Amino acid sequence: MRTDEPREQVGDASLPPDRDSLPPVSAVLSIIATGLWRWDNATGTVTLDAEAARLLGLPPHAQTTTEAGVRSRFHPVDWNEIHGIVQLAVAEGTLAEARLRIMDEQGRRVLRTVRSRTKPIVHEGGSTYELLGTIQEVSEPSPGSAARSPVTGDWRRSREAFLLDAGRALAEARSTKEVLRVAAGLSMPGFSPDGLAVFGAKADRLTLVGHHGHHGYGHDDPLASMPLDTDYPAAEVLRTGRAVYLSSPADYRRRYPTAWPLASRFERQSWAFLPLIVAGRTMGAWMAAFTYPVSFTPDERSVLTTVARMLAQALSRAGVAESERELTEGLQRSMLPMLGPEIPGMSVAARYVPTGGGLQVGGDWYDVIPLPSGRIAFVIGDVQGHDVRAAGLMGQLRIALRAYASEGHRPDAVLSRATRFLSGITDGIAYGSTDTRDDHGGAAADPRFATCLYVEADPATGVLEIARAGHPEPVIRMSDGTVLQRPIAGGLPLGIDPDADYPTTRLVLDTGETMLICTDGLIETGGHDLETGWTRIRRILEQAEDGGAEGASGTGGTGGTGAAGAEGDAAEPEGHEGFGAYEAPPTGDDSLEALADTLVQAVHGPSSHHTTGPLADRREDDIAVLLLRRTGRPDQRAHTRRTMLTIAQAEPERVAGARQHLRDLLHDWSDADQVDSAVLLVSEMITNVLVHTDGDALLVAEVTGEVRARRLRVEVADGSDDLPHKRHPGELASSGRGLVLMELLADQWGVDPRGEGKSIWFELYEGSGDSPGGAPEAGAGGDFGGADPDAAL
Repeated sequence: MRTDEPREQVGDASLPPDRDSLPPVSAVLSIIATGLWRWDNATGTVTLDAEAARLLGLPPHAQTTTEAGVRSRFHPVDWNEIHGIVQLAVAEGTLAEARLRIMDEQGRRVLRTVRSRTKPIVHEGGSTYELLGTIQEVSEPSPGSAARSPVTGDWRRSREAFLLDAGRALAEARSTKEVLRVAAGLSMPGFSPDGLAVFGAKADRLTLVGHHGHHGYGHDDPLASMPLDTDYPAAEVLRTGRAVYLSSPADYRRRYPTAWPLASRFERQSWAFLPLIVAGRTMGAWMAAFTYPVSFTPDERSVLTTVARMLAQALSRAGVAESERELTEGLQRSMLPMLGPEIPGMSVAARYVPTGGGLQVGGDWYDVIPLPSGRIAFVIGDVQGHDVRAAGLMGQLRIALRAYASEGHRPDAVLSRATRFLSGITDGIAYGSTDTRDDHGGAAADPRFATCLYVEADPATGVLEIARAGHPEPVIRMSDGTVLQRPIAGGLPLGIDPDADYPTTRLVLDTGETMLICTDGLIETGGHDLETGWTRIRRILEQAEDGGAEGASGTGGTGGTGAAGAEGDAAEPEGHEGFGAYEAPPTGDDSLEALADTLVQAVHGPSSHHTTGPLADRREDDIAVLLLRRTGRPDQRAHTRRTMLTIAQAEPERVAGARQHLRDLLHDWSDADQVDSAVLLVSEMITNVLVHTDGDALLVAEVTGEVRARRLRVEVADGSDDLPHKRHPGELASSGRGLVLMELLADQWGVDPRGEGKSIWFELYEGSGDSPGGAPEAGAGGDFGGADPDAAL
């Protein structure tokens, strides 16, 4: 509201006697309570006439004061705002108009509200300027008038809220298309464009990046691509970096007569073309078009300029993100293989999920390599780190492994050569490198190692020969849903010891069984360690629908992980010649793909889809998954749950792993006491071999029959020809109780001599002590009574 303070007259306030002449300017300004001021930013001084001084709360006489003295009279929020308005007016050469609140000397009470209109005069050089203009008291607007009169305090508050919402929405946009969609949906306070277009520059041409609201604006339109020196507002904005405002069609036609025929067909009334500036460089131009006349007041220009800056930043971020995604996809396509044609007798599914930041490329990889022998090699590995160097080493190592495998080397030889290769490239000096991080070797100061699992598979027989270099062990899902983690002999990770050895483990994948090999990202993502992570993976595999079994057989029968014999032979079922030429039904392939998706989604999907572990959740490790399933005709299915382990003399600690392995095999056995008995007998049998012979122990366990009427048969073979004999140990004896326990706990047991060595076996029958139909009688392996005790059970 206006104040009632008397105003001191400035100059001659009387009207001239001649009514045809105009009164002095000072008299007119005094009559309408308008003051004059000049602001010189070079000297930091402000010159005021008497009315301007009075309106600012200073003594009412002409004076020159400091910038700080004037600033103390403005509301702090208004001072910050007028600074941006003045800078915009200086840059565009337009008027600076603002509404300001004048405070008392203590800065506690608003005395009045004034409106300032100034014109900047830029000095030579462009670094300093003066503001010349007027200041006039205004009344506060009535409620609801903000939309009709943009230059109000209410409009200022609505503008601030709009800019906050617009900044938040543009910051969340992830692609150029999404940025344009968000920009098109912005409803500016008091005025909103109904059409927009974003232009960029490619070479010497103006190109259309995207548009919204301009129907018929296609890539073949003349406005979509034109030379930068053409007579078009967007081209001028890109050339000069200055905004162009066209308030009417007449203004457009007058300033750009050549481009007007192309723009007139869109039937707009006003246009604003603003530069999109990032880091001081004009990267494009933004056109906002209106179907109604817009005068483009300083406040409206301020809003448009702020939106243009936010739009430029959003487009820049989206462009960088799209470039990174394109680079990532290109690296993935070049570094990760296509699975290629179908493998007769086997189905394969693979996934690679980059989960870290940056380029989303790390050191995880998988590969499928056809071998000269007709077999297929499956490789999965993980180079230490999650950066560009890890990705580069991964690419080199993958090529080296493929080369060694293609030469026909066995799995152990492939990994032995690979560790020498990786040691050589990480320990060497990068000649010609510009990396100055370390004067003593540069890149050599960052050695890396890699874990790897190499599987050579024979699709016809299901024989797998596996070599492991510090990598997580594979997991076998049997056709009845039983999941076992297979212990595989291994060596050090690649790149640590160039002379490391990598023993080969042989096993057989039976029809309907699935092998999972993966990197530790699948196991440990979500706050898990190796133990809890494997528990989660086992649960996922057990609960997965047995689509692969149906695809392979169409029945719900059981299968098993077959073990090759001592010589590594794996016999095919009789009467099924031509197995290698049989192609799996598509149902099995589809179910394997679904299982791969389920595994990834369960550990990397939304938090509601996966179970977190006891550790801090981390998502920076990539995930690589490779699934291999052996397929076949229904009558090829083995109705056996079977597993095999070798416990070496030098690895007695693996006896505990064998006990747990047997428990996993009997996870659904109905009699817990029988499971404990089986575990105890296996422990005794394996320990006996390790203690009293010079060879390794080979454990083969199989479960056959229907649920609740199944038979467990366990064999432990060794290379010694000495047969065990029953002993009668005393109370204090530390050995000799093995056969006593066998007689007490086993339903059947015996010893089978072999050409080299022997096999000790026992059987347990689920839920009953009676032998199921067809079971061998006790002692079928030979008569042991009365023999002298030897170094046996």
